[in-house]
Amino acid sequence: MAAYRSAAGFQRVLLAFKHVCLKQRCGVIICRYSTVYDPNEKTFDKILIANRGEIACRVIKTCKKMGIKTVAVHSDVDSSAVHVKMADEAVCVGPAPTSKSYLNMDAIMNAVKQTGAQAVHPGYGFLSENKEFAKRLAAEGVTFIGPDTHAIQAMGDKIESKLIAKAAKVNTIPGFDGVVKDAEEAVKIAGEIGYPVMIKASAGGGGKGMRISWNDEETREGFRFSSQEAASSFGDDRLLIEKFIDNPRHIEIQVLADKHGNALWLNERECSIQRRNQKVVEEAPSTFLDPDTRRAMGEQAVSLAKAVKYSSAGTVEFLVDSQKNFYFLEMNTRLQVEHPITECITGLDLVHQMIRIAKGYKLQQKQSDIPINGWAIESRVYAEDPYKSFGLPSIGRLSQYQEPLNLPNVRVDSGIQEGSDISIYYDPMISKLVTYGKTREEALKKMEEALDNYVIRGVTHNIPLLREIIVHPRFVSGDISTKFLPEVYPDGFKGHMLTAGERRELLATAAALYVAAQLRSQNSGLFLCNSIITDFVVEIDGEKVEVSGEWNLASALLSMCNRFSVSCAQFKLRVLSKLAAYLSKHMPEKIPEDTSSILRSPMPGSVVAVSVKPGDNVAEGQEICVIEAMKMQNSMTAAKTAKVKSVHCKAGDTVGEGDLLVELE
Repeated sequence: MAAYRSAAGFQRVLLAFKHVCLKQRCGVIICRYSTVYDPNEKTFDKILIANRGEIACRVIKTCKKMGIKTVAVHSDVDSSAVHVKMADEAVCVGPAPTSKSYLNMDAIMNAVKQTGAQAVHPGYGFLSENKEFAKRLAAEGVTFIGPDTHAIQAMGDKIESKLIAKAAKVNTIPGFDGVVKDAEEAVKIAGEIGYPVMIKASAGGGGKGMRISWNDEETREGFRFSSQEAASSFGDDRLLIEKFIDNPRHIEIQVLADKHGNALWLNERECSIQRRNQKVVEEAPSTFLDPDTRRAMGEQAVSLAKAVKYSSAGTVEFLVDSQKNFYFLEMNTRLQVEHPITECITGLDLVHQMIRIAKGYKLQQKQSDIPINGWAIESRVYAEDPYKSFGLPSIGRLSQYQEPLNLPNVRVDSGIQEGSDISIYYDPMISKLVTYGKTREEALKKMEEALDNYVIRGVTHNIPLLREIIVHPRFVSGDISTKFLPEVYPDGFKGHMLTAGERRELLATAAALYVAAQLRSQNSGLFLCNSIITDFVVEIDGEKVEVSGEWNLASALLSMCNRFSVSCAQFKLRVLSKLAAYLSKHMPEKIPEDTSSILRSPMPGSVVAVSVKPGDNVAEGQEICVIEAMKMQNSMTAAKTAKVKSVHCKAGDTVGEGDLLVELE
């Protein structure tokens, strides 16, 4: 229940309690790698990681196991970041904007020369699939830990990759094999293919520069937004159009290939739970695939990898319909965000494999050596408000942060710590929370427990949504598709709806906490030890509810009734004295703001464009401005037909959540 919220009021409560002292308990952290790091197998002395955050930390961890020194690069605002502290050396490569730091090839090349790094691991995003960066490294005799430039170019371009896939006898989606020139050509092509269609960036990935269109007007609008997002995220505004497969699953195959012609498929990952075409929850393996379909997808993925002489870890993404027909979507020529769940079920350290392959070693495994050992689930924990479009970015400082690593079979890949800042400049991911079990049921139960024990304060986060997803009957049964979120929550995510029993437990718990806090503030001798067990009996409308558990009011988490955890300050609840409750009834209520006449920013970000000026007449639904946050553009529209009274922003401005943008008469 730690992820739930309620606005319920409190009834009169009667409490009794008792207590005993209890020692702290400690959990066990289990490593899932079966990889053996051979100290006699020489690779590189020093590797520069051209990335930030959790993936930079992830690469550094494997480098340390292999005895390799590491170099971190960072922007000026990331100077105290975790990845900077973990590395042996660190170099500042510019100011906060990614174009001036993490995408600044000149600065990163200078860092390589300055530190004498022999190789560069690009992580994902940023320059990881930039063929020019790989070329520049090769020219300097520095190893790029990834595929060669031919494979990056061939698979990085969705148009070329689709043609290569066809030639390699990989199933492909019907569509237009060429670059779309303008919005009107997009409309013409969409009409020929037949709606619905998918408009997406040719050089894109991660859901950026992607729109679904159901008619001509949506195609024109989608062309404009997709090209703008593509230019902003990838420096390439080329688009393509293909048939949109309604109600599909998004299932991807991890591949691993060396420079000697050997290639393997490392089973699949189910990635269908998405919002705005970006993954939220992934699992390995998929509940949907049978052994024959898995093998067919794996063999086609390997066929594609061999067709471009691929060498490194890579991922071939497929859309799979209800009849288990699968179609090539794209190939990501890099390490995927969700690679940990593949590591859990295979025991392979994929970063270790990438480094070995880059040095020229052959794969140590055969296809028959690749197991499906247990089940793994990954939840992407974001600094986002899940009650706004399933997750609009939130910024701030982590005033309190505690990962659930006291639990067994839990892995957390993160690049932040208590005190870290989440800014508008970078991806809002806080961490990747991974749980592992012998069965899917076991992995899901562990994920539920891990989410309940995850403490994040200072920013709004999406744990309430993640928890609701993994306990939802449709998800538990495996009945999912890429439309899961809008189908399950057609009016948006509203939080957990408490049952009568849950409501009583929540009220009783809050009341018990209130009494315990009051006793402590009175310096009661009952609370001298740090850890105690307390039992309360709370009466709510004539019903008695027992509340018991391990109590430490200095802790962010309290375990109650041995059945659920309560995250302090998570619930929006108030406990009042009888007098305060009586007086609160006479307090005037705040009059809601007329949101039809004003436009406020729903999130922190930067203003990309303003389409109106004072005196303009606007129609309901007309675009007024565009706000960009974490590389995603959001169109802000008028709530009614009116005249523009005043405009309080301009292109280039940085705005906060709730800032006034435009007023209407």
